[in-house]
Amino acid sequence: MARYIKSATMERGHDLEAIRATVTEIIEDVRTRGEDAVRDHSRRLDAWNPGSFRVDEAARRKAERELPETLKEDIRFAAAQVRNFARIQLENVKDLEVETLPGVLLGQRTIPVASVGSYTPGGRYPLIASALMTVVTPRVAGVERIVAMSPPRSEEGMHPPTIYAMTVAGADSIYCVGGVQALAAMAFGALEGLDPVDMIVGAGNAFVAEAKRQLFGTVGIDLLAGPTEILIIADDSADAEVVAADLLGQAEHDPRSPAALVTTSEDLASRVAELVEKLLETWPTAEVAGPAWRDNGVIVLVDSDEEAVEVSDDFGPEHLEVQTRDPDWYLERLHNYGSLFLGEESTVVYSDKAIGTNHILPTMRAARYTGGLWVGKFLKTVTYQRLSRSASVEIAGPAGRISAAELMFGHELTAQIRIERYGRKK
Repeated sequence: MARYIKSATMERGHDLEAIRATVTEIIEDVRTRGEDAVRDHSRRLDAWNPGSFRVDEAARRKAERELPETLKEDIRFAAAQVRNFARIQLENVKDLEVETLPGVLLGQRTIPVASVGSYTPGGRYPLIASALMTVVTPRVAGVERIVAMSPPRSEEGMHPPTIYAMTVAGADSIYCVGGVQALAAMAFGALEGLDPVDMIVGAGNAFVAEAKRQLFGTVGIDLLAGPTEILIIADDSADAEVVAADLLGQAEHDPRSPAALVTTSEDLASRVAELVEKLLETWPTAEVAGPAWRDNGVIVLVDSDEEAVEVSDDFGPEHLEVQTRDPDWYLERLHNYGSLFLGEESTVVYSDKAIGTNHILPTMRAARYTGGLWVGKFLKTVTYQRLSRSASVEIAGPAGRISAAELMFGHELTAQIRIERYGRKK
C-alpha cells in the first residue's frame, strides 16, 4: 500500500478565481480598442512602449550578429532535431480512402491550419527553446503564416537569443509583446499589419494559460497547462543524487511546480529526501526550487512495480522519468504522461531543450486524455464521401427512416428525393 514519506501542502495548479477577472478585462479591452489597449497594458505591465512592437529585419540581424557563435550553433542544432522529428511524425500521418460498402467511398484528408500565433515566455526565464517547439513544428506541418511573440527582457526589447531562435525556426513575423495582451493581439489582429491567427500555441504563466482558456473558440489552442511537473519512478538501482537533481531541475520552473518520487526502495526515499535538502544549499535557483519542493514535493513509497504504475497513472505527470532495472517493463504498462524518459541516461532537460520531442505538454492530470504538442496538432483531419447511385439508394433508406424517427422530416426528404431520382433498389 502506498505510503507518503513526504506530501504536498498545496493543490496542483493555480487559483484561477484570482486571475480570471484580470484576464477577462484585458482581453475585452484589446478586442474593443485594439492596438491602443495592447500599448496601454504593455506600458503598465512590462514598462514597454516602443514605436512599433514589430521586431524588424535590422533587429533580427543585430541579434544574430551579437550572439556567441556557440549559442547560435546550439540553437540551430536544437531546431534541426525538432524539425527532423516533426517531419518523421508528419510522414506517418496518412490520408486514406476506403470502400466500406459497394459504391460507398469514405476518405480522410489532413489539411494544415492556415495561421498560427506562437507565444514564447520571457518572464522568470526567457525560454528560447519554446520558440523552436512552437514555430518549427507548425512550419513542418505546412502552416502558411506563423506569428511569434515574446515579452521584453530589457529596455532594448526581446531577449536576443529568442529573436534568433524565432528567426531560425521560420517565423514570418515577430512582435515584442508579452502576456495576455500578446495572446489577445494575435487572436483579434490588434496590431498594425497583423491579421488574426487561427490558432495560438505556447507555454506561459497562469495568466497566459487563463487567456488561452478564454480565447478558445475565437481561436484554437494547443492545450491548457499549469506549472511544470515531474514524477520519477525509481527502484534501489537508481542513483539517489541523479534522482534528487532531476527533481530540483524541474522544480526551478515555478514555486508551484510539483516534483514527485515514487519508489519501491525505502532507503532510496530517505537518501533522496536528504540529498534534495543538501543540494538546495548551493542550488543556483534555490529561491524558486526550494519553495516548490517544500510546498509541492512528494515522496511515495510503494510495495511493487504494479503499485508504482497505479500511483503514476493517477498523478498523470507532464514529465515522467523511469530509473529502474527494467524501464521497458514500465513502457509497456504506463498510460498517463506527457512525455516519458526511460533510464538514467534520459532526462527532462534533453526534451526541454534539444532532443527533438516537443516540450509543450499536458499538466494537472490532463495526460489522462491528451498528449502534448506535435505536428498533428496543426493538422485538421477532415472527411469526405463519394457514392455511386446504387449505393446512394441503399443508404437513403436507413438514413431517411432514422431521420423520420427523430422527427427531422426535411432530412428524410433529402434522402427520399435520391431514391426517386435514382430508382428504387430491387
